Amino acid sequence: MCTTCGCTNLKPGHDHNDKKNPEHARMIEVEQNILGKNNRFAALNRSTFAEQKVATFNLVSSPGSGKTSVLTKTIQSLHAKHSIAVIEGDQQTDNDAERIRAAGAEAIQINTGKGCHLDAHGVGHALEQLPLTTTDLLFIENVGNLVCPAAFDLGEAAKIVVLSVTEGEDKPLKYPDMFKASKLMLINKIDLLPYVDFDPAKTIDYARRINPDIEVILVSAKTGEGFKVWEEWLINNLI
Repeated sequence: MCTTCGCTNLKPGHDHNDKKNPEHARMIEVEQNILGKNNRFAALNRSTFAEQKVATFNLVSSPGSGKTSVLTKTIQSLHAKHSIAVIEGDQQTDNDAERIRAAGAEAIQINTGKGCHLDAHGVGHALEQLPLTTTDLLFIENVGNLVCPAAFDLGEAAKIVVLSVTEGEDKPLKYPDMFKASKLMLINKIDLLPYVDFDPAKTIDYARRINPDIEVILVSAKTGEGFKVWEEWLINNLI
């Protein structure tokens, strides 16, 4: 199998866009159909968010970055002044949705089974169960995955990628599409910096090689460090 495009043409240097290769052409057609359908549903979601004046952010990361911990601490801090709801995406269980509800926000769980990301159609159905007319801020916590969610627009105002200091500094270089698609990078678990080999400056440099405009905030969901800046960013980006 070709490691570049996934087709079975093993000839070195073959043209991956060669229309004479029926297998590759079919793969491109299927991908375009899937993304085109998703984008139509995303446009409907975006229209709903605009109509209801709901600021919506898609939180993306690899598993274990601390997205849910960031969300629960954010909700606890802001929910007295802002109505917050969460669409929670996981392959199985509703554990994270229960944590979100306990923190004080409405939460709808989407279990994707073997699916590795949320799509706009599923998010649209979840919206039917949320009180959008009284919601100021909606978070979509995506399935832990730095690959597929980068390609799927859910109708959000922005993607926010969460990267913890327990991960590699070079994640932006390894998963460039996600960091290119994100407006903000949260570097989480900075309370662990004295104990891990992680240089935030390198990660920021790598991320800005991919996306020169990406904003960066360093936070600790455990200690609260950096959360004032993060919460100000959210408030400044409310509709």
